[in-house]
Amino acid sequence: MNQDSREGGKVRLDKWLWAARFFKTRSLSAEEIGKGRIAVNGAAAKPAREVRIGDRIEIRTPGGIRTVDVRALSGVRGPAPVAALLYEETPESVRLRLAEAEQRRLRPEPAASIVHGRPSKRDRRDLEAWQRQPSADWNERWSASLDDD
Repeated sequence: MNQDSREGGKVRLDKWLWAARFFKTRSLSAEEIGKGRIAVNGAAAKPAREVRIGDRIEIRTPGGIRTVDVRALSGVRGPAPVAALLYEETPESVRLRLAEAEQRRLRPEPAASIVHGRPSKRDRRDLEAWQRQPSADWNERWSASLDDD
């Protein structure tokens, strides 16, 4: 933690999210805020919004929603153990995140069941040849008449 956390300084939301390691770059954090995926104290936020100790930040990601309480301020990106001291995830958020992770583990990815992948050129030619074959007339293959006893 730097001077910002000791002096009660001002830190922009996009900078704090980057320093807390929620996003890889500051521009990514600003982009996600602009898309409305970040809420501070239940309200939509802008990248330049000042973060204060005690604020509750809700972060929507493809992995689920994370809700964290701000514990310290920093505008400098440091090691992960130091970044983890900037916030505390709420117990409800942890529970929901773990439940969603378990659901993803139990529900297999549909694409994983595809063994062969995309058909080859030979497969395509075989399929086209099969489709060109003259098919028998429906009535020749099946008889639905009552006269055939």
